[in-house]
Parts: sequence; C-alpha cells; structure tokens
Amino acid sequence: MFSGNRDVILLLITRTLRLFGYGFLSVVLALYLSESGLDDLFMGVMFSLTLVGDAGISLILTTTADRFGRKKTLIIGAVLMMVAGVVFMMTSNPLLLIIAAIIGVISPSGNEIGPFLPVEQAILSQLVHTDQRTRLFAWYGLIGSFATALGALASGFAATALQTRGFSALDSYRVILCGYALIGGMLALVFTGLSKECEVIRSDASSASQYRFGLHKSRGVVYKLSLLFSLDAFAGGFVLQSFMAYWFHVRYGANEAVLGSIFFGANLLAGISALLAVPLAKKIGLIRTMVFTHLPSNVLLILVPLMPNFTLAITMLLLRFSISQMDVPTRQAYTMAVVDPDERSAAAGITGIARSIGASLSPAVAGALLSTFLGGPFIVAGGLKIIYDIILFRSFKAANVSDEM
Repeated sequence: MFSGNRDVILLLITRTLRLFGYGFLSVVLALYLSESGLDDLFMGVMFSLTLVGDAGISLILTTTADRFGRKKTLIIGAVLMMVAGVVFMMTSNPLLLIIAAIIGVISPSGNEIGPFLPVEQAILSQLVHTDQRTRLFAWYGLIGSFATALGALASGFAATALQTRGFSALDSYRVILCGYALIGGMLALVFTGLSKECEVIRSDASSASQYRFGLHKSRGVVYKLSLLFSLDAFAGGFVLQSFMAYWFHVRYGANEAVLGSIFFGANLLAGISALLAVPLAKKIGLIRTMVFTHLPSNVLLILVPLMPNFTLAITMLLLRFSISQMDVPTRQAYTMAVVDPDERSAAAGITGIARSIGASLSPAVAGALLSTFLGGPFIVAGGLKIIYDIILFRSFKAANVSDEM
C-alpha cells in the first residue's frame, strides 16, 4: 500500500535501523554501567538525566523542525545518537557519561528517544491519505518492534559469544556500544536521501506571529494530551527495558543470551499487537482502543513480580507485551487527527517531550526502589498506568474519533 512512495520507504528503513540500535543497546546498558562499578541509584539518576536531556534537545529540534527543516532535524538527531554511542564506548567516567547522556541520544528503554518519532510522524501523516494514517502508524510500530526485538536478540547473543571468546564482560558491552554508534552514522546517511516532499505544508490561515512552540489553534488539546501522556510515561519509566533486563538478571540469574531471547519475543508480540489495533480502532474508535487494551496490559505488568517462579513471570511479561502496544498507533493517529498539518511536528514533538519529561522523573525513583523492594517498579508502574487510562477515557470519550479505513 505504501510501496510507491520513496520517502515512506526510507522512513521505514530509518525506523528499522534506529529501533534495532535501541534494542541492541538496551539489554546490556544497565549491565555495562553495573560492570563499570556504578550502583543502582546512579543508574537510575543517569537514566533520568538521559531522558531530561532528550526532552530538552527534542523541544528545541521538534518545535522548530517545520521551519528549520525536517530533514536537517533528523540528520542532527542521528549525529547526536552516534556521538553518544562513541562517548559511552570510550569511557566509564561517571561525569562524562552523564554529559553524553544529557546531550546525546541514548535509549535506556529500547523505545524511541530523541527528535525522530515526532518529525517522522508529521512527515508520514503528510505523505499518505487520512484514511491510511492509523494503518501506516501500525506498520511503523510493527517494524519498530520487530527491529527492537532483533536488536535485543543480537545484543544478548553477541555479548555472550564475545565473552566465550575471552572478552571481559565490560569489553563485550563496549563492542555493543560501538555498534550503536555505527547505526547512528548510518541513520544520518539514509536521512540525506529524503526529498522536499517531506517538508511542511504551511496552512494559509496561520502566520508566524500566531505560533507558540510551533502550535497555533490546537494548543489547548495538545497541552491536555501532553499532561496525560506524561503521566503514562512517568509510569513507564519505572519499567524501562534496561531495568527489566537487570531485574530478571538479579532475580533469576538470567544471562545476556536469555535476556536477549526474552525481549526478542516480547518486542515481536508488541509489534503484532500494534497491527491488531487497526481493525479494532475502526470498530470502536481510537480512544476506546487506547484505553480498553491498555488496562489489561497494566494488570499483567503488576503480576510479573508477584509470580512464584521464572516461567510464570516470563509468561505474564509476554502476555502483557502481546497487547501493550495497541494504544501506540491509535495515540499517534489521534494526535495527528486533532491538529492542523503545519502543527504536526510540533504537536508530536510536544506530546513526545511531555512523555520524555514524565519518563525522566521515575528512573531515579525506580533505581532506589530496586534496592529496597525488587518488584516495586512493576507494581508502581502498573498502578499509575491504570490511573492514566481512567483519566484519559473520562476526558476524551466524547471525542472518540473513529478510524475510517
């Protein structure tokens, strides 16, 4: 359906590369920091600062992307990803790592970070018809989840293979970081191939004087959505993929290969769940799809640390991932539907930044919680996400936009 558009294909390729890189890094990132002598609290603080830095960089880049240039914004983000990977690979100095985490693009969660997602969403919304938007976002999510899954699998087995060949654990993790930096460089090259069709189509009714943070008449709804999305992301920050990998390692002694396999399967299921959201959204609307699939996934998240053994804990986690991403393409499509075309980069950017800010506040708390109650982050995350679902439904159920496919 999208094969005739070269820019769409390029953006799906960059999505694949980037999410492979994020998955590749996330399995070993917390292990790398721990092996470098950094404690749980420092890891949590650094992950928080990583997300704070992401929010700041993304705010600057995404709210100016429609005027500065979407293509140039994406290239800058890719360069920041490469630089962060190089710094993490070359040093274990806490101060330098924090600086690189704040300024660069490092994903501790395995999920999107940086300016890429908001700008790409705006471009994709412009390149396809409205009735194709949710389907395209679902495939976009599916491809990303598959790429993250493959990255996690490759990382786990690569680290294990390197260690069996005489590499220390620390050096094997540095090889992974080198791969992450190389992927950033590849992204920058692919982004140079985007055409002028990806740049903004300015609304005739708007002028530069009407803009604030890249928005004009849609400011109210975007700010309201941003507050809610930040709560969801704050909850998600307790269960970053790096933290979950670390939790399974500490609780059950799972090695890197096992962790890679776990998150390979989890991300495959997450990708499929995003695609299944398309027919459901057509029947019951975007908001109901977001809420009615998110609630049970959060109950399953709470159950993970309450299970008596490794097998049942993994079962709960995989069941959770099998429905966890059905809200993502619907959330993206809903945001794009309620704003003007020349607000889309900013709207996606601001809601994304709100998520980054929310997510940046919780890892430090989660790091401390891991030291006192190992299963606490799962329970806190699931509970807060349920609160988010209830508020979202009560606030927007009257504006339950249908997905007319």
